Amino acid sequence: MLDKTYRPGEVEPKHYQDWENAGVFAAQCDSHAAPYTIMMPPPNVTGSLHMGHALTFTLQDVLIRFHRMIGRDALWQPGTDHAGIATQMVVERQMAGEGLTRHDLGRQKFIERVWQWKAESGGTITRQLRRLGASPDWARERFTMDEGLSAAVRKVFVELYKQGLIYRDKRLVNWDPKLHTAISDLEVEPREVQGSMWYLNYPVEGQPGRFITVATTRPETMLGDSGVAVHPDDERYQDLVGQFVRLPLVDRLIPIVADEYSDPEKGTGAVKITPAHDFNDFEVGRRHDLALINVLDLNAKINENAPERYQGLDRYDARKQIVAEFEELGLLVKIEPHTLQMPYGDRSGVVIEPWLTDQWFVDAATLAKPAIEAVETGKTRFVPKHWENTYFEWMRNIQPWCISRQIWWGHQVPAWYGPDGKFFVEQTVEEAQAAADAHYGQPVELTRDTDVLDTWFSSALWPFSTLGWPEQTPELDRYYPTDVLVTGFDIIFFWVARMMMMGIHFMGDVPFKDIYIHPLVRDEKGQKMSKSKGNVIDPLELVDKYGCDALRFTLMALAAQGRDIKLAEGRVEGYRNFATKLWNAARFCQMNDCAPVEGFDPGVAKETVNRWIAVKLGEATGRIIQALDGYRFNDAANAAYQFVWNTFCDWYLEFAKPIFQGTDEAAKAETRATAAWTLDQILHILHPFMPFITEELWGQLAETRATPLISSQWPSLRVHDAEAEAEMDWLVKLISSIRAVRAEMNVPPSAKLPLLVKGASDVTRVRLSTHHGIIAQMARAASIEAIDEAPTKGAVQVVVDEATIVLPLAGVIDLDQEKARLTKEIAKLSGEIDKVDKKLGNEAFVAKARPEVVEEQRERREEWMVAKAKLSDALQRLSAV
Repeated sequence: MLDKTYRPGEVEPKHYQDWENAGVFAAQCDSHAAPYTIMMPPPNVTGSLHMGHALTFTLQDVLIRFHRMIGRDALWQPGTDHAGIATQMVVERQMAGEGLTRHDLGRQKFIERVWQWKAESGGTITRQLRRLGASPDWARERFTMDEGLSAAVRKVFVELYKQGLIYRDKRLVNWDPKLHTAISDLEVEPREVQGSMWYLNYPVEGQPGRFITVATTRPETMLGDSGVAVHPDDERYQDLVGQFVRLPLVDRLIPIVADEYSDPEKGTGAVKITPAHDFNDFEVGRRHDLALINVLDLNAKINENAPERYQGLDRYDARKQIVAEFEELGLLVKIEPHTLQMPYGDRSGVVIEPWLTDQWFVDAATLAKPAIEAVETGKTRFVPKHWENTYFEWMRNIQPWCISRQIWWGHQVPAWYGPDGKFFVEQTVEEAQAAADAHYGQPVELTRDTDVLDTWFSSALWPFSTLGWPEQTPELDRYYPTDVLVTGFDIIFFWVARMMMMGIHFMGDVPFKDIYIHPLVRDEKGQKMSKSKGNVIDPLELVDKYGCDALRFTLMALAAQGRDIKLAEGRVEGYRNFATKLWNAARFCQMNDCAPVEGFDPGVAKETVNRWIAVKLGEATGRIIQALDGYRFNDAANAAYQFVWNTFCDWYLEFAKPIFQGTDEAAKAETRATAAWTLDQILHILHPFMPFITEELWGQLAETRATPLISSQWPSLRVHDAEAEAEMDWLVKLISSIRAVRAEMNVPPSAKLPLLVKGASDVTRVRLSTHHGIIAQMARAASIEAIDEAPTKGAVQVVVDEATIVLPLAGVIDLDQEKARLTKEIAKLSGEIDKVDKKLGNEAFVAKARPEVVEEQRERREEWMVAKAKLSDALQRLSAV
């Protein structure tokens, strides 16, 4: 017998260990079944599970478990990312506690130290994924720095270089002055800060007393100015285009150029151009052949390209001195407070500098063309579709991709330099040496490039490198391209787009057919979770408190396409109650001797209620399949929930109780078998969402099972019985309508009312007779009588199909008092709705309030409108009495 209470903390580790030991997560490369493949977005090896992980891995696991059950050869390819900068920082912080730096160890010893850390501590995230119930093929787990993936990285780099798609160039990058490396845009965290806008006068050469005023938030960069831009249509400056200004403090002549980048409506309409320290200025500089003057060193201090008195100053100390000198010269026009977005390194916490440096770049524009076409032609589709626009926007405006990083942990660039600086790009040092010796005509000493590759470079190869490429493996042939990528919108460009480019270029086909972009998980007020706000919800704490299945089902139920998830702990508690409801229903069935019967077919059941539940189960199963096929996870969860809680627990089991307690042994045996059969099918359809409780019940509700539930086949249900469905649906509708009216009218639960039925058809009269007992019990009816004329006073009416149900209320409730209560409640709700309407009608409120606040007001209004409509219906019924 099942325990009274379900204990997830005891059940979950036991089943997970059993599944993993039995190898049930494994794909079968030699299988004749159709393959179904998902690539796990590799979490950082330094990472720990957060709510975004919980969502994306839950959704992937649901898809994998479902497709495994419908007979596909499902591969969920797991692995972790070496996370260059993040991992190096973890180890360097650890060493700092020992009074060591990486330079004390040297490159080789330091890398050995990182590998040691990875072996000891790098598996936290994968252990936590197991706690979430994730079922990837762990035996195939890969790491972006393992030998096979490293070989793939070297081959891709060398081939792209030899095809002219990788090159070395001096360009602007995001430079971290603390970590001393270029970083990707994703590692730059824009923060809103209160700063200043300085307005500076630059003297026009040859026109004494005439100045052009520029506005800047970074006065220190003026030391590297090489031009001033004005809009070609700006009449104020047309006579100055082609003239020069004399750059104050530096005494350098720089041209005034016409460029549409300058906005006449913004600032003074004239923009100082510093091509070596601003990404937009860099492009303007290229268009007008302006000098690239880098005035900062790798520490963001002023370098030797600036006047001597500034050299060695920190950028912000230089700023103060420059502003002071402009003021002394009478060239500081004004200073205004200014709110701006400042770029910070998400790891180092310091302000990032656009910095001109020699780096390795990928010609992303060339690689992007076929990747754009693949989405345009539908070879790969985005779900929801509107994310295509984001993808196209990024891809059609793509810039060269900086792939080199000035750190030690990562894939070292396979390039070697000769004595004169010429480099040789090859997969091995031996090949590079041979190429160099041939070039110089004699043996020479080579020095390897010290840079490593951007983490996104190796993860861009993930869909095929993990399957054994560059070897032509059976796995590569079978599982590429993959079926779906499940990921967040924030890495569409950084990861999704790059996998598209690399997959098409090296495999000749897209890496995935579908890209499902899941919502963002926010707190219950709709705010983004952050440590600074103190609103971060730890998924593992929720698992400890409510069980893994409750968290998984919550995330499924809230994952509606195009809407962010507002996660409140109360929702998880609610779905824990759903798990409890399922457990109690199973226990009820067990107590009533409902056990699976081999070969049972509900389609030939004699009892109408038993054929009905089979039909309803088939409908729910069909809805779940359709929803999962369309990545409508919330619809799938809702279909399962409604069937289990409402149809099975609240209706079928209640309808079955009189049969269980009756004397008809044939009906009793059939209903027991049907209840057990239905419960088994419920365990199947809930398993992808709630794997642990379903597996536990599967084992406990039968003496033996041929396979664990995870390996069982998804139900194939084709029970059709229109008459049974119509009859029982009518019964549910009748009882529900009566209960709703009783609730609206505040009828005491204990009060039994006569049930009068006017205008009943012959079919309805037969149904009333057949189900007299259950209607009397579940609708709290004192009597049931078909009538020709309804009472004109003291009764309320509700229509069910062709019949009018009349409930006499006189003497049961105070009708006048109830009317007054309803009127008061309606007035109160109307007042609340009016307040919200005023807020939402205020353009200033809608413009200034946070989007989540506006959305919350709209949701409240909707709830109040629904409540008001129900109360108004009830009052209307009473007023007709």
